[in-house]
Amino acid sequence: MKAVRATITRGLPVGSEVDTCDNSGAKRIRVFTVIGLKTVKGRKPAAGVGDLVWASVKKGRPDMRKSTVLAVIVRQKKSYRRPDGMRIQYEDNAAVIVKDEKGNPKGTIFKGAIAKEACDRWPGIAKIANIIV
Repeated sequence: MKAVRATITRGLPVGSEVDTCDNSGAKRIRVFTVIGLKTVKGRKPAAGVGDLVWASVKKGRPDMRKSTVLAVIVRQKKSYRRPDGMRIQYEDNAAVIVKDEKGNPKGTIFKGAIAKEACDRWPGIAKIANIIV
């Protein structure tokens, strides 16, 4: 996992439900922890674009439901700032299910755009993405 140069505003607090944009079998997941996040006492942990999270599957194939999965956030509604000053914001929140902590995706097709910051940090996702914004 590489560092990201952009100032990512963390727009998905723990407990948020996020749609998946791949064909792994999960349709909707609920974030319950953010991996590698250090924060101050009393602050609710939150995830942003490019973050690796543990999530539970809420909707999807029967064999996937009620299981815990690793996921990478690839889109968020909350705007964030890139180093050149541009603000980026998407129309929905979306995640990609990954097989391991190295970021190898479980699905083979991604629907919609994938954030450049997520592709820079996770090369396995960048290989499959067809639209990178």
